[in-house]
Amino acid sequence: MGKVTTHVLDTAHGRPGAGMKIELSVYEGAAWKRLKSVTTNKDGRTDEPLADGALRPGQYRLKFHVGEYFKTREFLDVVPVRFNISDGSAHYHVPLLCSPWSYTTYRGS
Repeated sequence: MGKVTTHVLDTAHGRPGAGMKIELSVYEGAAWKRLKSVTTNKDGRTDEPLADGALRPGQYRLKFHVGEYFKTREFLDVVPVRFNISDGSAHYHVPLLCSPWSYTTYRGS
């Protein structure tokens, strides 16, 4: 069965991004529909997958609330990561490495 997972690394402090709010949405028609909102645990991970089961192919978005986590909005606030799911039975792991000024992401395993 397909699933979407993530984790957050706080590269400014060299530790997991514990306590960051993350939202998963899917693009339906002409609007984003929120599927789930979670907060990362002490390891910077979610306690369960953001989506688990048969996923529909389509465009998805993770919104990472970086500004709230770092308690500053000098530069980054909410980081949206848009990605496509082409195989609804696959595992899509989409981590975020971030600081208050930069971020990177990739498809992990």
